[in-house]
Amino acid sequence: MTTSVANVEENAPYDPMPHGPVEVGVGPWEGPLPSGPGSEVYDAQLLREGDRRNVVDRYRYWSMAAIRADLDERRHDFHVAIENWQHDFNIGTIVRSANAFLAAEVHIVGKKRWNRRGAMVTDRYQHIRHHETPAELAAYLHSREVRLLGIDNLPGSEHLETMTVPRRVCFLFGQEGPGLSDGAREVCDGTFSIAQFGSTRSINASAAAAIAMHSWIREYADLSGDGDNPAWRG
Repeated sequence: MTTSVANVEENAPYDPMPHGPVEVGVGPWEGPLPSGPGSEVYDAQLLREGDRRNVVDRYRYWSMAAIRADLDERRHDFHVAIENWQHDFNIGTIVRSANAFLAAEVHIVGKKRWNRRGAMVTDRYQHIRHHETPAELAAYLHSREVRLLGIDNLPGSEHLETMTVPRRVCFLFGQEGPGLSDGAREVCDGTFSIAQFGSTRSINASAAAAIAMHSWIREYADLSGDGDNPAWRG
């Protein structure tokens, strides 16, 4: 049996939910414990003590390793990369969105350490890869036939709203404020911008990342809800 995560994964800070159940998740397993084929996915401590994690119902009582393995069978073809020169607090939130949309990998470019608080433990279900430089990231992606597209309001940037997003793509996001570094701009296969209509010149980096990822979902994800792995909505 794999090591339990019940003692290391904290409840989300909005638990208990103000307009829902007093407690999120489920209590201790009732009845005979699972056995036989398929029972290896369950975590002994979670079965014994209950599962209050912020996971979809399919994964109740599953070990973290089992959840990751199941997600690996269904991951999408897009990647997400974030430059980390100033310990941007948006990185954790971007990782959380990458988990929600089931990105293939998340890439951290620059400083290896990053603020994980905003990830809400979702980084443990994702493949996180570190690269020292944007050039190193580009070489890794191109060796796997993945295009690298940066988001920045640069001359010549395509409009996300009208462009065809490649299926095998990595979205690269710069620091909040300065945007993509010069090194990142040089190695990108192209850049795109998100249409804005208000008074500010830019939107929050984590919001932009979620918009970009969802554009891929609209184009390529299976939303039929059929089969063994339907799109989950909570």
